[in-house]
Amino acid sequence: MTENITALVSGANRGLGRRLAAELVARGAKVYAGARKPETVDLPGVIPVQLDITDPESVRRAAEIADDVTVLVNNAGVSTQAGLLSGPIEDIRLEMDTHYFGTLNLTRAFVPVIENNGGGSILNILSVLSWYHAPTSGAYSAAKAAAWAMTDALRTELAPRGIHVSALHVGYMDTDMVSYIPADQKMDPSVVASQAITGLLNGDPEILADELSRTVKAALSTTNT
Repeated sequence: MTENITALVSGANRGLGRRLAAELVARGAKVYAGARKPETVDLPGVIPVQLDITDPESVRRAAEIADDVTVLVNNAGVSTQAGLLSGPIEDIRLEMDTHYFGTLNLTRAFVPVIENNGGGSILNILSVLSWYHAPTSGAYSAAKAAAWAMTDALRTELAPRGIHVSALHVGYMDTDMVSYIPADQKMDPSVVASQAITGLLNGDPEILADELSRTVKAALSTTNT
């Protein structure tokens, strides 16, 4: 039951993270809203928490504060639009530090918390670009592909410990991160958030939020994407 859930959502001050936090609150959950600047969290009914997933000390403090969490939503992300050959190496490193190492840092900090609270679940927000690797999104795609591999490995490792791991894959959403994409090519992030939380509660290993993600996933067994 969602009303028995205590969740922490990273990157909850805007975009999909804000919608995920709102969806959990609407379903009766207690929600910690993680953000680098907690004063930017304006969603009623949540508990703002300072959280920079690339900062181990910030992650440690968040795990101490939110010590009753049973659901972790790894949503915080970045998009530098860096190409692998032409992009600044600092931007490429930031993508990996955020989507891979940052997500892993937060997960490692909260697994003992979730275990101590009797088990629960983790939702990693990934992307269709976990599978479709366009050179124009080289850094982002590489980081999300690494995060997908990590998610699959963690699912197997954590299942015996009473923690289910889900992954959300989606294409473009109507958020600030992709404001340059035409509106008719983007999904409503509130709809995606509803699908994501429903899939998580159903115990789905992967949640494919749009037709693009379903099509690309189906093609993986027949093509080199």
